[in-house]
Amino acid sequence: MSNVISLPALRLNPENPNHHLWNNNGTWFLHYTVYPTPFTKERIRRSLGTKDVNVARQRRDSFFQHLLGQTAQQPPAAPRQTAVA
Repeated sequence: MSNVISLPALRLNPENPNHHLWNNNGTWFLHYTVYPTPFTKERIRRSLGTKDVNVARQRRDSFFQHLLGQTAQQPPAAPRQTAVA
C-alpha cells in the first residue's frame, strides 16, 4: 500500500487577477474545487462579503495563504501497517 498525503494544489492564472473570484449580483464570492477522494470533487463557493473587487482579491489571497499555512503545520501522516497472516 502507498501513503497518500493531501496537499492543496492551487491553479493560478497570472493573466487573470480575478481567478477564483465570482461576482454574483455585485457581491464577490470565492470559487474553488476540492477533491476529497481520487474519484470525487466538490465545488465550493463562499461569499467574501464585499462588493469591492480589490477587497475581494485581498480576502481570496488571505484565505489561500491561511489554507497553505494549515497544511504546512499538520504532522506527516503515519505510515500504514499491513498485517501478514
